[in-house]
Order: sequence, then C-alpha cells, then structure tokens
Amino acid sequence: MSRERGSSTPLIVAFVAVILLLVAAVVDASAAYLARQRLDELADGAALQGADLGAQGQDVYDGGLGRGDLAISRREAERAVRAYLRASGAHRDHPGLRTSVRVDGTRIVVELTASVDLPLGLPGAPARASVRSVGSAVVDPLE
Repeated sequence: MSRERGSSTPLIVAFVAVILLLVAAVVDASAAYLARQRLDELADGAALQGADLGAQGQDVYDGGLGRGDLAISRREAERAVRAYLRASGAHRDHPGLRTSVRVDGTRIVVELTASVDLPLGLPGAPARASVRSVGSAVVDPLE
C-alpha cells in the first residue's frame, strides 16, 4: 500500500490554464494576421489605382504616351488613393485607418496603418494591436 497522498487537481487546473492562454494567443494572432491581409489587399489596390490615375494626367492627354516613363502626379495619385479607399469602405471596416502616399518618380507607395481589436485579449497584453501594410506600383509603359 502506497503512503503517498495528494490531488492531481492543481496539475490539471494548471494545464487547462496553459491551454487556454495558448488558444487565446493563437486566436489573437490570427485576428491580427487576417486584418493585415485585408490591409495588404487595400494597399495594393490603392497603389495600383493611384499609379493608374496619377499617371494619366495632363502630360498623357497633351502628348500621348510618348517615350520613356510616365510621371505620376502626386496630387492625382493621392486623390485616386483616397477615392479607392472610400469606395472600398476601408474606413468603415478599419476605424482609425491612417494613410500615407509617397510618389518617387514612376513609383507610388501606399502605407496603411490601422488598429485591430483583439478578440480574446491575454492578461497583461493590450486589447488592441496596430497593423501596417505597404503596397506599391510602378508605371512603366515599356514593359
């Protein structure tokens, strides 16, 4: 007959707690990943729209495509990006969405940053995460 006595309940409770923390971490990480995937799609679409409409400025209408690269109009590109985000409902789907548009010659870079509410917040961790995505497009009529 064994003289050892005790309960396995504390061990089971500890394992359940660890498993619940792991589940919460995976669910929160998945939510942040999916939000970033949606921002990737928006950033890429906005960059393509900005490059397309930004390069169809006055120089194209005055002289056609001509030779060499098209210059992207910063003002037109920013306007096209804002219109794309508005039409796609980006601000509705991502409250607090921040947008940055850079034009470097024939390249447009769109950076989107948004906050994501994490569904299962971990103890001691923030309830919101910030996700960022960058999309770019190049205008080159020779390719």
